[in-house]
Amino acid sequence: MSDEILVYITAQDAEEASRIGRELVQRRLAACANVVPAIRSFYWWHGSVVEDGEALLFLKTRAAVLEELVDAVRGMHSYSVPCVTAFRVIGGNPAYLEWLAGEVMPGAAARPDAKSEDE
Repeated sequence: MSDEILVYITAQDAEEASRIGRELVQRRLAACANVVPAIRSFYWWHGSVVEDGEALLFLKTRAAVLEELVDAVRGMHSYSVPCVTAFRVIGGNPAYLEWLAGEVMPGAAARPDAKSEDE
């Protein structure tokens, strides 16, 4: 079974989704981040149905970093209970999946030799 996953995250707006996505890619916790700037969400919150505008963040990553990724999102997100869910990839373009696997590096953000694009 492959290790590749897609992670689905909602954010308050496109700026927050972009900031989180960029940071997770820089930390090597995701190979790629896609932001869908405007979605309409309906959900239960504190006993009432809420209708709200949000942004959607999709990450292409590996299951090996999911726990670290979720912890990072929780630390960066404005919501007290952010939506972070993961889905297994069951197939696709082998060359793309190989690239994805090579770009995600468990523990890279914690290593002193890990460098961001800004360095």
